[in-house]
Amino acid sequence: MKDLRIRVRGQVQGVGFRPFVWQIAREAGGKGEVLNDPEGVLIHIRLADPDGFVAALGDRAPPLARIDAVEVSDHRFAIEPLDFVIAASRGRGAETRVTPDAATCPACAAEIRNPAERRFGYAFSNCTHCGPRFTILTGLPYDRAQTTMARFALCPDCRTEYQDPADRRFHAQPVACPACGPRLWLEEAGSEVPGDAIYLSAGRLKAGAILAIKGLGGFHLACDAASPSAIAELRRRKRRPAKPLALMATLEMIARHAGMTPEDAALLADPAAPIVLLPKDGAPLPDDLAPGLSVIGWMLPYTPLHHLLLEAFGGPLVMTSGNLSGEPQVIGNDEAREKLSGFADAFLMHDRDIARRLDDSVERITPFGPMVLRRGRGRVPGTLPLPPGFEAAKPVLAFGGQMKSAICLVKNGQAMLSHHLGDLDDALTQEEYAKALSDFAALFDHRPELGACDLHPEYVSTRSADTSGLPLLRVQHHHAHLASCLGDAMWPLDGGPVAGIILDGTGYGSDGTVWGGEVLLGDYRGFERIAHLRPAPLPGGDAANVEPWRNAVMRLDQAGLAGVAADLFPGKALATIRAAVAAGFNAPLSSSAGRLFDAVAALLGFCPDRQSYEGEAAMRLEAVADVAAAALPYANENGIIDPAPMISAIIVGLRKGVPSSQLAGGFQSGLARAFAFAARETVASGKAKAVALSGGCFQNPALLNAVLAELRGVPVLVHARVPANDGGLALGQALIAAAESV
Repeated sequence: MKDLRIRVRGQVQGVGFRPFVWQIAREAGGKGEVLNDPEGVLIHIRLADPDGFVAALGDRAPPLARIDAVEVSDHRFAIEPLDFVIAASRGRGAETRVTPDAATCPACAAEIRNPAERRFGYAFSNCTHCGPRFTILTGLPYDRAQTTMARFALCPDCRTEYQDPADRRFHAQPVACPACGPRLWLEEAGSEVPGDAIYLSAGRLKAGAILAIKGLGGFHLACDAASPSAIAELRRRKRRPAKPLALMATLEMIARHAGMTPEDAALLADPAAPIVLLPKDGAPLPDDLAPGLSVIGWMLPYTPLHHLLLEAFGGPLVMTSGNLSGEPQVIGNDEAREKLSGFADAFLMHDRDIARRLDDSVERITPFGPMVLRRGRGRVPGTLPLPPGFEAAKPVLAFGGQMKSAICLVKNGQAMLSHHLGDLDDALTQEEYAKALSDFAALFDHRPELGACDLHPEYVSTRSADTSGLPLLRVQHHHAHLASCLGDAMWPLDGGPVAGIILDGTGYGSDGTVWGGEVLLGDYRGFERIAHLRPAPLPGGDAANVEPWRNAVMRLDQAGLAGVAADLFPGKALATIRAAVAAGFNAPLSSSAGRLFDAVAALLGFCPDRQSYEGEAAMRLEAVADVAAAALPYANENGIIDPAPMISAIIVGLRKGVPSSQLAGGFQSGLARAFAFAARETVASGKAKAVALSGGCFQNPALLNAVLAELRGVPVLVHARVPANDGGLALGQALIAAAESV
């Protein structure tokens, strides 16, 4: 017999790992104990076949477990073990990973539909394989007393399940049933409506009502996805004229309305249950769900409440964030009554508190596999391993950017990139950002020794970093994008320089101008800018970000086509913006690829006056682009990629009646060719070992595919687990600071 101490690190709390260990220890004839502590799971065991037991820990682990390390050493028992038991958790603090919320497992989904089960029709059924985790967690170790389930005392039946090692609810902290757990009700005009809340809610939705529904990470606003009038009313009330709406449906329903590959279906059914972007196909739904776009975001029901509601309703539902425009998602019942009463006809409420706001994750399938566009529920707080070479990195706190803000913590060889916190232009989002800084520090027992932030002095995130008291590294925006892609791809610290094609909206450049279309040669420790888009003024500053015609006029002027602007944009203040540019008044120079997308979209007639949401013009352009169109020409001299020839070709094409789809496709293909050429040459010269693609523009699959085609035969790194947009900046900042500390 051998006495061992086994430490298991990773995502091993809240996933049924202790009962799993108990089970395989009993099978192996082991004696001792298993327990949770701040570092993960700790096992003290006496047994005859240690190799077989340790192998089983990895081979047979529960579905939600993610094991980072299994450390085995000798042990001496102070008291002879007589049996193998699950011992009480020990210690406080957080060295282990916290499990993200997980979608309803098949067993629980079947149970709530079985009249013979005591949880038949119960909206809060869960077990060790599914249910709320991070959204109810208030502290570590992960035990019921440190969740928002603490106030729900277990009934005798639930306690029996909780204490039975043979039950799948053994030590499942959110375990509950109708006798002892949270309750659900429908509320109208401040009063509870008597009757079955699911049945009543489905009836309201069928009648065209808009409901506020309390989910895992916040409230959604829901309506019938097949009803043009309900969708129009939701848009009117929310003042959201065109931004696409997410839908929830069963897999069978989605297949009727969307093009879905087996890979898409697998991603939809992942325990994270993200929103997945799928092409419109099959039976049409109202175009007002995603006006002018070729894709719609779909998700499967991920709680018993959603399963029951969809089954009672019988069709797809709009399920969009419950919030005032630009504000964080609502999570509290009183907050919902206050802020959503102008939107919702009724509220589907429950009395389990939400510990923290989490938007739904958004993802899509690319030629490289799944790509995360927004990290949220189901993915956070899953950690990311640091690439080789970062083992000795000091603890780092990275403060992220201004748009799509997120923070990142580095500790013990892992990076914890937070969920999407929102745009920091909004005061309430700033409050949520400040809460996240303190929440994550406390929850993960994080004591950073270094801070990292953006170069831009006026970002709210930068000002937060300035008041942190930490030694700060100020990181150029696009260098952070490059490092984020390198980290996502696990590029080693000493892996050598890469050529980074960084295409996004705007970022503060090292030269004081606004960057956004660059080829950088660099790694985690530094970079040089070797090529970039020809800068153009942004007349009106921030106004150019929302009014695409302004960018189009500047690009026309650069192409020697100033006279065309009056024909394309009649009634616009052309003389005024040109005078401001000539005077250097509020017209910063920018090499932004995002603003070039806006300019071309405006030339082709896509929302030239004003965008109702960020990226609208570019997304409409993407939706119509003919990917087979011949590339339009760009000039390239001394590393300056000039779109003037492409602009001239578009004007010629418009005069000849060339379809907008061909011109849009030719613009994208030409852009891909111009940037890929500069990057390929850098690799061919031996200066770079690979090409990395980052920045929000690479969430456009047509552009991504075009660049990949131009780089065929060259090693290419792309984003997968970390957003290519500004939601991934904090990881890049953290890695650059960590590299400085090694």
